[in-house]
Amino acid sequence: MSRKLFSACARLHEEDLAIVRRTPGLRAEDQPALDQGLSDEAQEVQRLTQRRVFGEQQEEARPRLRPLLRDAYERGAASDWSHLLRRPQEPKLDLDGDEGLLEAATPETYLAVSRYDLPPARA
Repeated sequence: MSRKLFSACARLHEEDLAIVRRTPGLRAEDQPALDQGLSDEAQEVQRLTQRRVFGEQQEEARPRLRPLLRDAYERGAASDWSHLLRRPQEPKLDLDGDEGLLEAATPETYLAVSRYDLPPARA
């Protein structure tokens, strides 16, 4: 990942956390597994409502976020990794990882795709 992209993603994550603080408990990952007092249908309605409210908060923030993310993206080019990661050392490459996986992670999501599941590269 480039420093510019990392910087923009980090800023987006900070802004998403600000929405979480304004709307506590509305993200799917913040929900308890099951609410024993509600029927399955009522739980689904509750989840959909919570997702809608959280999504509305994200949409409301979108016009304000565009220039912030553009600025973070541009600042990333001029920043070194230690500044972006907020620690003194540069990131280390993991050269012993599973070469068959393409991996990505956020605080809320982990994705790993086998290179064998990808379409062939175009010539």
